[in-house]
Amino acid sequence: MKKILFILCISAFFFACKKETEASKVTTTNPPTTTTDPNIAANKWIHEVMSYYYLWNDKMPSLTSTNTSAKPTDYFYTLLHDYKKTDRFSWIDESVTNLQNQLNGVSTVLGVKNNAFYTDNTNTSLAFVLAYVLKGSPAEKAGLKRGDIILKVDDQTITNANYNNILSNQTLKLSLGNFINGAFVSNGKSVTVTKVELQTNPILADTIIAWSGKKVGYLAYSQFLTSFDDSLRAIFGRFKTAGVNELVLDFRYNGGGYVVSSDLITNLTVKDAAAKVGKLMNKKVYNATYTAYLEKNSTSSAFETLFKTEANNLGTLNRVFVLTAGNTASASELVINNLKPFMEVILIGENTYGKNVGSFTITDPNKRWDYGLQPITFLTANAIGESNYGTVSGFTPNYILEDNVLPYKTLGNPGETYLSKALSIMGYVGYQPNSTERSPKYTRTLASKESFSDNKWLDRKDMWIDPK
Repeated sequence: MKKILFILCISAFFFACKKETEASKVTTTNPPTTTTDPNIAANKWIHEVMSYYYLWNDKMPSLTSTNTSAKPTDYFYTLLHDYKKTDRFSWIDESVTNLQNQLNGVSTVLGVKNNAFYTDNTNTSLAFVLAYVLKGSPAEKAGLKRGDIILKVDDQTITNANYNNILSNQTLKLSLGNFINGAFVSNGKSVTVTKVELQTNPILADTIIAWSGKKVGYLAYSQFLTSFDDSLRAIFGRFKTAGVNELVLDFRYNGGGYVVSSDLITNLTVKDAAAKVGKLMNKKVYNATYTAYLEKNSTSSAFETLFKTEANNLGTLNRVFVLTAGNTASASELVINNLKPFMEVILIGENTYGKNVGSFTITDPNKRWDYGLQPITFLTANAIGESNYGTVSGFTPNYILEDNVLPYKTLGNPGETYLSKALSIMGYVGYQPNSTERSPKYTRTLASKESFSDNKWLDRKDMWIDPK
């Protein structure tokens, strides 16, 4: 009986090793049984899978030259190539569930995206002007909307030193203000709002505008989430039924998301879609190690994305207008790059973030650790091999604007600064604002080129795939 038990234990041991090897597609090294530091085993696994999947695996330090006793969430960053410069993007989370929630737009939030403005010429005190408020969020339920102004948080003045973290508390008192004759002024009102876990609805606004004999479709979209793909199809269906012949994609606040969802918008937008079905849209480049595995075990679809039929493709567009800012990143930039070989893409706003690489999630198949790794694993190029926007300069707009004109108008309003510029290029029409919109416009100084949320995870800039 002892011999049988011994044989069963040995068999189970080797079966577990074989299962881990197949699941992670690498040859793993079992940690010594005498290891007492739990970080060492976890860090060896991290180094092992990074050596296999990481796009810049040839630039990684060797295992022996690293400190495997470090905290794993710190150790991960020591492996990155030229961290914060070349690789500005890879990250690790202590919780796989938390990471997956982030990727799917689930976070604990108030539900606001802010632009920070200096309140006076000393550039010391700041005000938050709401760029948008998420549908169904505590902020929306409290009556907040785009253009509202926050002057204090928990009775603290907003400053250069605290504006990045002043919204971190679970419950917040927001002191509100008005913008009158070019000045930020307290209105004596405040709201107290508590964060909740919320599924982001990335569709901020969609509308159809009659303009200079044209029908203009406008879509403001904040994150590429597969759970809203059918909603996108429905919006484009309405555009198509209405005879939309100009399109404005507002990606000012969109930091990326699922590649398949950005491919969907490409398919819905591209000119002469029927003639492109089955032809190359974009392709992925992996490191040599993972490329060899895919070439042996997968099909060309692991590398190439082809155009697909989408019934609600607009069909006859000759051009598309994309509104951009420093937050426009990754999967948003991928749409721009996808379309450039096939139609005119007119960019209005500020330089995009500059991210032409993406990732997929790596976890331990044996569940020894709960870490979720999101390292950069591939680079993208369009149908003609272009991928030259992956720098801090990103894409440079055809028309440069800042989101610094106050008071803000609602997204989709023809008088809103960015949309108004796009419409003026299509053809001049004297827009007549209603009585509530006739206040003078003022340009004020932004404290940051990028908008930011009350939960920093919503500002993650990435595009990701499911390699399964």
